[in-house]
Amino acid sequence: MAQEEEKRQAQERAQALFEQGYKAQMAGDLEGAVRLYKASLETSATAEAYTFLGWTYSMQGHLDEAIGECEKAIALDPEFGNAWNDIGAYYIQKNEFDKAVPYLERAKKAGRYECRAFPHCNLARVWIQKGMLRRAIEELEEAVALDPSYEMAQKMLKKVRFDLN
Repeated sequence: MAQEEEKRQAQERAQALFEQGYKAQMAGDLEGAVRLYKASLETSATAEAYTFLGWTYSMQGHLDEAIGECEKAIALDPEFGNAWNDIGAYYIQKNEFDKAVPYLERAKKAGRYECRAFPHCNLARVWIQKGMLRRAIEELEEAVALDPSYEMAQKMLKKVRFDLN
């Protein structure tokens, strides 16, 4: 019983550190965010903290480190879709489009993912770069169907349709 209470308290401390890290990141304090996310992970590791640490690294231009943190998130919770999508997005940033595809495809199937339209939009970016506009349209249509308020997907879809005609 005491071990369960200690674990619960550690998880609460980790969550508080994670939330502080997110606030620091959103305020532009990336070094502070890294420190807080790492402290959260040392207290009680979560896929979210690894993924957000990776996002912070990506904002600092450290894409390989960002990918590494997302890989740790996937090892901890393979159903956390953000990590899969983020790796795909980082490979897109690195212009390694073929490497991005399997991660984005896996993100679409993740059991725990609130932003289901994101990997479709990112896959569309890959298909656009590869000149595969019909596939891009399919992905963007799916993104809009999943989240009709996702303006970036709507704008991209309109542009790709225009470019195709």
